[in-house]
Amino acid sequence: MRLATFNILHGRNPDDDLVDVDVFARAVASLDADVLALQEVDRSQARSHGADLTAVAAEAMGADEHRFVAAMSGSPGSAWVAATGEEQPDSAAYGIALLSRHPVAAWQVVRLPTLRARIPMRFRGQVLPSWIRDEPRVAVAATVETPGGTVTVACTHLTFVPWWNGRQLRALTGALEATTGPLALVGDLNMGLERAVRITRLTPAARALTFPVDEPREQIDHILTSPDLVATSARAVRLPLSDHRALVADL
Repeated sequence: MRLATFNILHGRNPDDDLVDVDVFARAVASLDADVLALQEVDRSQARSHGADLTAVAAEAMGADEHRFVAAMSGSPGSAWVAATGEEQPDSAAYGIALLSRHPVAAWQVVRLPTLRARIPMRFRGQVLPSWIRDEPRVAVAATVETPGGTVTVACTHLTFVPWWNGRQLRALTGALEATTGPLALVGDLNMGLERAVRITRLTPAARALTFPVDEPREQIDHILTSPDLVATSARAVRLPLSDHRALVADL
């Protein structure tokens, strides 16, 4: 099974700030993934031409099974609010997606602890901190029936606030404790590999720098697995969109 994760930056090319849906579709197809996790996914947003990027990706990779889970509902700006899970199927939203070429026996959505207060964060190049409010974070897990057996794959995108993303990751691993059989936890965890492994107690299936895309300095995108899943190869892939590289592992 080929498993991939990709923070797509809502399909945007950071060089020109434009979204080309056809370029996005070709990029997804080039990964040739059996199961694909996506983060920063738009649905019905003007900035991505009103496209349902999950549906575009599903068609491109030939995935009959797919699920988009909104973290935010509405459009960026004053109408940008936390999603509840009760949104209409074609309403404007932003979140994560999980897609599979193999049948999915069950889906699970996990809404992670939200940091509600504004906090000071100092970003690269800044002398004074900025006060920011984080967005809600979610995860989605699928029980995938592969030719080699059943595998649970969970996708998430955690906050960039260092002391809070650990809490979110612990909450997610706790929600997955009842999982039986092989498990893969994938996505943009916004933390380094050593810390992600320490919190989840899972095994890294891929060791490769993923961010920023041009000259990556760190790995914040991960494919972590239980010991009964073994990676035969893995790599980071630069594609013509996003500020991240995609991460791919053959299991």
